[in-house]
Formats: sequence, structure tokens, C-alpha cells
Amino acid sequence: MKKEIKAYNNILELVGNTPLVKLNKVTKGFQGNFYAKVEAFNPGHSAKDRIALHIIEEAERKGILTEGSTIIETTSGNTGFSIAMASIIKGYDCILAVSSKSSKDKIDMLRSMGAKVYVCPAHVSADDPRSYYEVAKRLHKETKGSIYINQYFNKLNIEAHYKSTGPEIWEQTGGRITHLVACSGTGGTISGTARFLKEQNPDVKVIGVDAFGSVLKKYHETGKLDEKEIYPYRIEGLGKNLIPGATDFEIIDEYIKVTDADSAHAAREVSRTEGMFVGYTSGAAMQALKQLNEAGEFDGNSIVVVVFPDHGSRYMSKIYNDQWMEDQGFMNTISVEETQEIQFVK
Repeated sequence: MKKEIKAYNNILELVGNTPLVKLNKVTKGFQGNFYAKVEAFNPGHSAKDRIALHIIEEAERKGILTEGSTIIETTSGNTGFSIAMASIIKGYDCILAVSSKSSKDKIDMLRSMGAKVYVCPAHVSADDPRSYYEVAKRLHKETKGSIYINQYFNKLNIEAHYKSTGPEIWEQTGGRITHLVACSGTGGTISGTARFLKEQNPDVKVIGVDAFGSVLKKYHETGKLDEKEIYPYRIEGLGKNLIPGATDFEIIDEYIKVTDADSAHAAREVSRTEGMFVGYTSGAAMQALKQLNEAGEFDGNSIVVVVFPDHGSRYMSKIYNDQWMEDQGFMNTISVEETQEIQFVK
């Protein structure tokens, strides 16, 4: 009798069901128990696999996507990779409008996955015709048979995490989670996950991570978009210069802001101490944990889940490159342990 072949039909069947991993060394001395939801275990190495697959399959179900269609999206890189990956398996063309703030690694990866990439200037207003938002809209109008994912205003972004990430975390913590800490960009991850968790237990505290230079924290507190808050920053996939419709601000209890430099160092620290090679946005989430702990947010009974949304391989030319860190002025506070001299044997 032949044994059954245990294999997946394609790479998309690996999306979701990512592990929860206890943080040990990087949270030494913290009050509480801390766990990372490691989204780099998705096949596309980020949380964006979840929304790409969910939105595309919903479009197929509704007959919006058919054979020969083209998928167009605005992305800082991770969503684009996930869409390009799904497009390969499902047979669609893929066009991506990418922010120039995205790392060269991300842009090269997108091209290697067969996507047509338009790199747009990062530091222009959202309604500027050169912005990646407007470029994607224009490409959608010009491309027959195309669909524009529009993750920033697509409610399916929230639904994807409501149906997957939230239930996974609830089950993995045995319903004991007290705090969710997650970065807020489009808002889909934090909003969908939080909606599910709060339906199970309204006392779960949800804390969003924002960047200095972004409008989200102040909008959450005042209900107003303050353009004076907007200025260039380096963290990718975090914060916004507009108010994304895929963010449910009512379900988020508070926001905390982190700096570019602190987030870069935090990512390197996680990689060095926990053996998890995390990305820039994950570093931002870790930095938020540090600040919240210092502010006395947690106690010995806290069960804290922090979402690490991305993988460090996308930032080799940035936060894991000492020269880039030095060019940004981030090396001033670097510890000896963060950088190791390379020795060549002759």
C-alpha cells in the first residue's frame, strides 16, 4: 500500500496559522508575559499575505477578477509582494505603485516576482498626481480589465484579520490575552484583530503604534487631521499622511508614537537576542512595548501579544546596513553588540 503524499497544493495554502512565540531576553525585567505573533512565517514573509489572499478570492467569488485580469495596488512593499505571489499562482498580471521610501530590497523582490513596478516619490501629499495613491488610480483607469485593491480603504482588509489573526491569537492565548500591541498603517491588522478579540472580551486593551510624522495618533484623540503633524519619516508600512478608511479608530484604545532611530535599534535587538530576524515595522512594535513598560502599562498578570508583521530580509540595505544607519544619524547611540567586525582570512 502506497503511503499518502503529505504536501500542499500551492504556496497560498500556507497563509495564516502563524506561531505565537514567547519573548524572553528582549523583555527581561518587564512586568508581564510577552508573546510575538510572528507573521514572517507566512509564505510571503508578512501579515499582508492574509489581506492579499482574502481580497483576491473575494473578488474572484464576486466575478470581479477573471482570467486575464490585472491586479493593481498601492504598497510600501509587503502587500505588493503578497499580491505578486498570489497573482503568479492564480494567473493574473500585477502592477504596483510603490513609495520611494520602500527599501531597494523590497523593490527588487517585487520585480523578481514578475510585478511591473512604478516607484513614486514618498514625500508628496496624498492627492499629488505623483503620489503612489494617485498613480495607482490612474493606472487602474488606463488598464482594461484591471482591479484596484485599494488596501487603505478596503473593508476586506479588516475582515481578513477578523476571520484569521484574531481567532488565532484568541485560541493561542487560551482567551487570556490582556493587551494587543500592533502597528497601524492601513489599519487592517489592528482593526480586524481587535474587533474579534473585543467581541470575546471587551476588556482586552488595544494599543496602536504610530510614527512621528504621521497623523493617526492625533486623529484618534481629536477626530481631526492635523497637517502640521506630517513630515518625512523612515519607517515603512507604519503611520499615514491621510486617514485610511480601513482603520476602525473606535476599537483602538490608544496610540503610542515611536521614532525612526529607536525602532531600527529595537529590530536589531530582537534579532540579536531572540533569534527572530524581524523587519523595521516589527522593530517599531517592539519599541512601543518598551515605552509602554516604562510607562507602567503592564503588571505581573498581563498577557501581552505584539504583532511582528514583517521579516528582516526586506531591510538588508536599511536597518541591517551599518552604513545606512550611520547616514541617517542612527549610529550615535548604537551599542557595541549591535555591530560586529567582519574578519577576512587570507
